Amino acid sequence: MTTSDTPNEPVPTADTAAAPVPVTRLERLAGKLGSRASATAVYGEPVTSGGVTVIPVAEISYGFAGGAGREAGAAGTGEGGGGGGFSARPRGFIEIKDGTTTYKSLRAPWVDVVVPLAALLAGAAVPRLVRRLAARRSR
Repeated sequence: MTTSDTPNEPVPTADTAAAPVPVTRLERLAGKLGSRASATAVYGEPVTSGGVTVIPVAEISYGFAGGAGREAGAAGTGEGGGGGGFSARPRGFIEIKDGTTTYKSLRAPWVDVVVPLAALLAGAAVPRLVRRLAARRSR
């Protein structure tokens, strides 16, 4: 029997036999979570209303760490531990309307305040700096 004849059994990687048990468990867990991490899982299915389809777009990240050890000269595998985290942030949405697809980014609300304020301050400060530099050169 080959591995293709047994679809319910996971196919081991080449180095699975040499890898410690906590490592293979962590790899399996990361694989399962990674396959389920999607914008659909976080924000739901695309929505269609009035001929317009909206598809959510998200930035998804996850990470895991783990370890195992034993005292020097001790037999056995010792103890181990691990942990992980998952994060999802909305980035925008894709709008499909009348055969046209457009991506619309979601910005942080503070950008609407900071960018105009920075432009206003730069517009007021730059002419003063230019006048001061011109006055120093003429001395």
